[in-house]
Amino acid sequence: MNKIKGKDIMAVGLTMFAIFFGAGNLIFPPFLGRMTGTQWFLGYFFFFLVDVGLCMLTIFATLRSGDLSMTGVPSRLGKKASVVVAIIIAVCLAPIVCVPRTAATTFDMGWSQMFPGLSIWVFSFIFFAIVCFLTIRPSKIVDIVGNVLTPVLVLCILVLLIMGIIDPIGPVALEPTVNSIKEGIVNGYQTMDPLGIGMVIIAIMGAITAKGYTSSEDQTKLLGKAALVSGILLFIVYCGLAYLGATVSTVESFAEYSQAALLVAITQEIMGTWGVIMMAIIVLFACLTTAIGLTSGFAGTLEQLTNGKCKYKVVVIAMSAFCFLISNLGVEKIIAFAGPILNILYPCFITMSVLMFFGKYIKNDNVIRVATLFALIISLSEFLSGFGLPLTYTQAIPFSSYQCAWVIPAIVGGIIGHFIPCKNANETN
Repeated sequence: MNKIKGKDIMAVGLTMFAIFFGAGNLIFPPFLGRMTGTQWFLGYFFFFLVDVGLCMLTIFATLRSGDLSMTGVPSRLGKKASVVVAIIIAVCLAPIVCVPRTAATTFDMGWSQMFPGLSIWVFSFIFFAIVCFLTIRPSKIVDIVGNVLTPVLVLCILVLLIMGIIDPIGPVALEPTVNSIKEGIVNGYQTMDPLGIGMVIIAIMGAITAKGYTSSEDQTKLLGKAALVSGILLFIVYCGLAYLGATVSTVESFAEYSQAALLVAITQEIMGTWGVIMMAIIVLFACLTTAIGLTSGFAGTLEQLTNGKCKYKVVVIAMSAFCFLISNLGVEKIIAFAGPILNILYPCFITMSVLMFFGKYIKNDNVIRVATLFALIISLSEFLSGFGLPLTYTQAIPFSSYQCAWVIPAIVGGIIGHFIPCKNANETN
């Protein structure tokens, strides 16, 4: 076993931070802070739990599974089922929602203001050309993102936060008119970070191996320590952004801004025209790092799951082209489209992650399978009831007001699964 170098922990940790800290992570905390006012920290706390807390849990669940890929968390659903689940999550997360959203957000938050005549088609083409160019060589991901892009990103965002804290725009005095806990949970869902853990790990594994960490024990230790670095950074930055949003909760002129426009307006108020330019730079670097990480992770995942039939470089090029087209729908449409997907996938994924974290204590795979199935039934019922189907029974389930009606059924499903014999328990445990 090699000694884990501190500089490598920092580089990988900064890379993880940068990949997680993408489009959603920029626009959701300030919006949450504005809505929750005096309860901004309560809303933020649950946002942090659902986003970063679940990210950390999923990372360590993946490390404990011994499968450092997209199939790590769902592995005990069965070999075929885990592959299907991994593909569904990867496709829904990367090319359909998350990566296109990075370009659309970047355009809306600064670049469209600085260059009014710039078409989103032209901007998105340039954006994904850069993503494609920087992603083609997976072994360079950590060097490019962790050592170059992220330090610039962190410096810019810290300058904004410090100035906003020293001289706040307004008092944090608005009593919230929304359920702060629910809003924190819902906004945490929207970041989609925990779903992409497998792709993040795949994206940086090539670089970790290139640095000489070839044993699974070394890789696991490095990833675990790097995850803690990224978690601490995310806590600080998210908290600051939520606070900035809370400082405009009583300022009427900020009441009608959309999620993407709010942070731009806050930055302009704090730093003037130069603030808009700096925000454009922050968003560009944040979204580029996320797009690079997820594109690399998706290409690596597809190459793994198809046993090399889908070549990494070909997938990178094809995905860049596809995301270019989707990104032109705009931020609001992409977020609206992502909502139903997340409401269905998240409860299942959270259930699997929590149970896999304690996987060594669970000897019967049916505990995980039935619990996940029950979570899926509830999330599907909530989704379909929105189309008028008579499935409103979920509203009577505890925690439904927090969009967590699936929790109790998942626990019941796990208990039921414990009493169902599992034929292949010895093979998978």
